[in-house]
Amino acid sequence: MASVTKVLLVEDDPEIGRIVRDHLQREGYAVTWASSGVEGWEDFQAQPFDIALIDLMLPEMDGFALCKHVRLTSDVPLLIMSARHEDEAKVRGLGVGADDYVTKPFSLTELSARITSHMRRYRRFLQKDGEAVEDASRCKYEGGLSVDFEKKEVQLNGESISLTPKELGLLILLAGHPHRLFTKQELYEHIWGQADLEGNSTVTVHVKSLRGKLKDNKRDSRFIQTVWGSGYRFIGDQTT
Repeated sequence: MASVTKVLLVEDDPEIGRIVRDHLQREGYAVTWASSGVEGWEDFQAQPFDIALIDLMLPEMDGFALCKHVRLTSDVPLLIMSARHEDEAKVRGLGVGADDYVTKPFSLTELSARITSHMRRYRRFLQKDGEAVEDASRCKYEGGLSVDFEKKEVQLNGESISLTPKELGLLILLAGHPHRLFTKQELYEHIWGQADLEGNSTVTVHVKSLRGKLKDNKRDSRFIQTVWGSGYRFIGDQTT
Protein backbone atom coordinates (compact mmCIF):
# COMPACT_ATOMS: atom_id res chain seq x y z
CA MET A 1 0.00 0.00 0.00
CA ALA A 2 1.41 3.38 -1.04
CA SER A 3 2.17 5.84 1.73
CA VAL A 4 0.31 9.14 1.92
CA THR A 5 2.23 12.11 0.52
CA LYS A 6 2.91 14.64 3.29
CA VAL A 7 2.71 18.28 2.23
CA LEU A 8 3.96 21.30 4.16
CA LEU A 9 1.92 24.36 3.20
CA VAL A 10 3.32 27.72 4.35
CA GLU A 11 0.83 30.50 3.58
CA ASP A 12 -0.13 33.49 5.72
CA ASP A 13 -3.30 34.40 3.81
CA PRO A 14 -6.03 32.48 5.69
CA GLU A 15 -8.39 32.29 2.73
CA ILE A 16 -5.79 31.00 0.27
CA GLY A 17 -4.32 28.66 2.86
CA ARG A 18 -7.70 27.15 3.68
CA ILE A 19 -8.62 26.69 0.01
CA VAL A 20 -5.32 25.01 -0.87
CA ARG A 21 -5.34 22.84 2.26
CA ASP A 22 -8.89 21.64 1.72
CA HIS A 23 -8.26 20.93 -1.97
CA LEU A 24 -5.11 18.89 -1.30
CA GLN A 25 -6.80 16.95 1.49
CA ARG A 26 -9.60 16.04 -0.92
CA GLU A 27 -6.88 14.85 -3.32
CA GLY A 28 -5.61 12.48 -0.63
CA TYR A 29 -2.61 14.43 0.67
CA ALA A 30 -1.75 14.86 4.34
CA VAL A 31 -1.34 18.63 4.79
CA THR A 32 0.33 20.60 7.58
CA TRP A 33 -0.47 24.30 7.29
CA ALA A 34 1.84 26.94 8.78
CA SER A 35 1.04 30.66 8.66
CA SER A 36 4.53 32.13 9.11
CA GLY A 37 8.05 31.37 7.97
CA VAL A 38 9.24 30.54 11.49
CA GLU A 39 6.28 28.23 12.09
CA GLY A 40 6.94 26.53 8.74
CA TRP A 41 10.60 25.97 9.59
CA GLU A 42 9.66 24.55 13.00
CA ASP A 43 7.16 22.19 11.37
CA PHE A 44 9.70 21.07 8.78
CA GLN A 45 12.22 20.19 11.47
CA ALA A 46 9.62 18.41 13.60
CA GLN A 47 8.59 15.77 11.03
CA PRO A 48 9.45 14.52 7.53
CA PHE A 49 7.64 15.97 4.52
CA ASP A 50 7.57 14.90 0.88
CA ILE A 51 7.04 18.37 -0.63
CA ALA A 52 6.73 21.98 0.57
CA LEU A 53 4.54 24.75 -0.87
CA ILE A 54 5.87 28.12 0.26
CA ASP A 55 4.60 31.66 -0.13
CA LEU A 56 7.23 34.39 -0.42
CA MET A 57 5.74 37.25 1.58
CA LEU A 58 5.61 35.63 5.01
CA PRO A 59 5.82 37.19 8.48
CA GLU A 60 8.81 36.56 10.79
CA MET A 61 10.87 34.77 8.10
CA ASP A 62 10.21 35.29 4.40
CA GLY A 63 9.84 32.50 1.85
CA PHE A 64 13.31 33.04 0.40
CA ALA A 65 14.96 32.41 3.77
CA LEU A 66 12.69 29.44 4.46
CA CYS A 67 13.53 27.82 1.11
CA LYS A 68 17.23 28.32 1.78
CA HIS A 69 17.04 26.69 5.22
CA VAL A 70 15.00 23.74 3.94
CA ARG A 71 17.37 23.16 1.02
CA LEU A 72 20.40 23.08 3.32
CA THR A 73 19.06 19.95 4.99
CA SER A 74 16.74 18.29 2.47
CA ASP A 75 16.22 17.53 -1.22
CA VAL A 76 12.42 17.50 -1.04
CA PRO A 77 10.68 19.42 -3.86
CA LEU A 78 10.03 23.09 -3.05
CA LEU A 79 7.27 24.92 -4.88
CA ILE A 80 6.92 28.68 -4.41
CA MET A 81 3.44 30.20 -4.56
CA SER A 82 3.53 33.98 -4.84
CA ALA A 83 1.67 37.03 -6.12
CA ARG A 84 5.00 38.49 -7.25
CA HIS A 85 5.20 38.21 -11.02
CA GLU A 86 8.56 39.91 -11.65
CA ASP A 87 11.40 37.81 -13.03
CA GLU A 88 13.76 38.94 -10.27
CA ALA A 89 11.66 37.23 -7.60
CA LYS A 90 11.41 34.05 -9.67
CA VAL A 91 15.15 33.93 -10.33
CA ARG A 92 15.93 34.58 -6.67
CA GLY A 93 13.47 31.92 -5.55
CA LEU A 94 14.98 29.31 -7.84
CA GLY A 95 18.43 30.45 -6.77
CA VAL A 96 17.80 29.64 -3.09
CA GLY A 97 16.71 26.10 -3.92
CA ALA A 98 13.09 26.16 -5.09
CA ASP A 99 12.18 23.71 -7.85
CA ASP A 100 9.17 25.55 -9.25
CA TYR A 101 7.33 28.86 -9.07
CA VAL A 102 3.61 29.49 -9.59
CA THR A 103 2.06 32.95 -9.53
CA LYS A 104 -1.21 33.79 -7.82
CA PRO A 105 -3.95 33.41 -8.76
CA PHE A 106 -3.40 29.85 -9.98
CA SER A 107 -5.81 27.02 -10.67
CA LEU A 108 -6.01 24.20 -8.15
CA THR A 109 -5.89 21.73 -11.03
CA GLU A 110 -2.56 23.16 -12.17
CA LEU A 111 -1.21 23.06 -8.62
CA SER A 112 -2.14 19.38 -8.28
CA ALA A 113 -0.51 18.59 -11.63
CA ARG A 114 2.71 20.29 -10.62
CA ILE A 115 2.80 18.46 -7.28
CA THR A 116 2.24 15.13 -9.03
CA SER A 117 5.02 15.88 -11.51
CA HIS A 118 7.55 16.86 -8.84
CA MET A 119 6.69 13.89 -6.64
CA ARG A 120 7.16 11.51 -9.57
CA ARG A 121 10.68 12.87 -10.21
CA TYR A 122 11.53 12.95 -6.50
CA ARG A 123 10.57 9.31 -5.97
CA ARG A 124 12.73 8.31 -8.93
CA PHE A 125 15.61 10.26 -7.38
CA LEU A 126 15.15 8.46 -4.05
CA GLN A 127 15.05 5.05 -5.69
CA LYS A 128 18.15 5.78 -7.75
CA ASP A 129 20.29 7.32 -5.02
CA GLY A 130 19.02 5.57 -1.90
CA GLU A 131 22.00 3.23 -1.50
CA ALA A 132 24.52 5.98 -2.16
CA VAL A 133 22.93 8.22 0.46
CA GLU A 134 22.97 5.41 3.02
CA ASP A 135 26.63 4.60 2.32
CA ALA A 136 27.60 8.26 2.69
CA SER A 137 25.76 8.83 5.96
CA ARG A 138 28.91 8.44 8.11
CA CYS A 139 31.98 10.59 7.44
CA LYS A 140 35.38 10.33 9.10
CA TYR A 141 37.90 13.15 9.30
CA GLU A 142 41.56 13.52 10.12
CA GLY A 143 41.95 14.19 13.81
CA GLY A 144 39.67 11.33 14.85
CA LEU A 145 36.28 12.95 14.26
CA SER A 146 33.42 10.79 12.97
CA VAL A 147 29.94 12.15 12.13
CA ASP A 148 26.94 9.98 11.29
CA PHE A 149 24.55 12.39 9.57
CA GLU A 150 21.70 9.88 9.45
CA LYS A 151 21.82 8.72 13.08
CA LYS A 152 23.01 12.12 14.37
CA GLU A 153 25.92 10.53 16.23
CA VAL A 154 29.36 12.06 16.78
CA GLN A 155 32.54 10.34 17.93
CA LEU A 156 36.06 11.57 18.63
CA ASN A 157 38.84 8.98 18.57
CA GLY A 158 36.27 6.20 18.81
CA GLU A 159 34.42 7.62 21.83
CA SER A 160 30.92 9.08 21.64
CA ILE A 161 30.59 12.79 22.33
CA SER A 162 27.57 14.15 24.16
CA LEU A 163 26.39 17.28 22.36
CA THR A 164 23.42 19.48 23.10
CA PRO A 165 20.78 19.65 20.34
CA LYS A 166 22.04 23.10 19.29
CA GLU A 167 25.68 21.98 19.23
CA LEU A 168 24.75 18.90 17.21
CA GLY A 169 22.70 21.01 14.82
CA LEU A 170 25.61 23.38 14.27
CA LEU A 171 28.05 20.55 13.59
CA ILE A 172 25.69 18.67 11.26
CA LEU A 173 25.00 21.83 9.27
CA LEU A 174 28.62 22.96 9.02
CA ALA A 175 30.07 19.51 8.31
CA GLY A 176 27.28 18.78 5.85
CA HIS A 177 28.45 21.75 3.75
CA PRO A 178 32.25 21.69 4.04
CA HIS A 179 34.13 24.93 3.30
CA ARG A 180 30.87 26.85 2.91
CA LEU A 181 30.95 30.06 4.93
CA PHE A 182 27.96 30.54 7.22
CA THR A 183 27.34 33.91 8.83
CA LYS A 184 26.32 33.98 12.48
CA GLN A 185 22.92 35.29 11.43
CA GLU A 186 22.42 32.35 9.03
CA LEU A 187 23.39 29.88 11.73
CA TYR A 188 21.08 31.49 14.27
CA GLU A 189 18.12 31.53 11.87
CA HIS A 190 18.72 27.93 10.82
CA ILE A 191 19.43 26.31 14.20
CA TRP A 192 17.31 28.47 16.49
CA GLY A 193 14.54 28.95 13.90
CA GLN A 194 14.27 32.68 14.48
CA ALA A 195 14.95 35.61 12.19
CA ASP A 196 16.85 37.54 14.85
CA LEU A 197 19.78 39.86 14.22
CA GLU A 198 20.70 39.78 17.92
CA GLY A 199 21.65 36.10 17.97
CA ASN A 200 25.37 36.51 17.19
CA SER A 201 26.56 36.16 20.80
CA THR A 202 24.39 33.05 21.23
CA VAL A 203 26.03 31.42 18.21
CA THR A 204 29.50 32.37 19.46
CA VAL A 205 28.90 30.77 22.85
CA HIS A 206 27.61 27.51 21.33
CA VAL A 207 30.43 27.27 18.78
CA LYS A 208 32.95 27.78 21.61
CA SER A 209 31.32 24.97 23.60
CA LEU A 210 31.24 22.70 20.53
CA ARG A 211 34.92 23.35 19.85
CA GLY A 212 35.75 22.46 23.45
CA LYS A 213 34.04 19.08 23.14
CA LEU A 214 35.77 18.43 19.81
CA LYS A 215 39.12 19.48 21.35
CA ASP A 216 39.41 21.88 18.45
CA ASN A 217 41.88 24.68 19.13
CA LYS A 218 40.51 27.99 17.85
CA ARG A 219 43.91 29.27 16.68
CA ASP A 220 44.91 26.02 14.99
CA SER A 221 41.54 24.54 14.10
CA ARG A 222 41.15 21.14 12.48
CA PHE A 223 37.38 21.27 12.15
CA ILE A 224 35.64 24.63 12.64
CA GLN A 225 37.37 27.72 11.31
CA THR A 226 36.47 31.26 12.33
CA VAL A 227 36.36 33.75 9.48
CA TRP A 228 36.79 37.02 11.31
CA GLY A 229 33.97 39.46 10.76
CA SER A 230 31.99 36.91 8.73
CA GLY A 231 31.22 33.63 10.49
CA TYR A 232 32.33 30.00 10.49
CA ARG A 233 33.13 27.18 8.08
CA PHE A 234 33.93 23.46 8.46
CA ILE A 235 37.44 22.62 7.22
CA GLY A 236 37.86 18.99 8.33
CA ASP A 237 39.80 16.78 5.91
CA GLN A 238 37.74 13.68 5.18
CA THR A 239 39.42 10.28 5.27
CA THR A 240 38.37 6.98 3.72
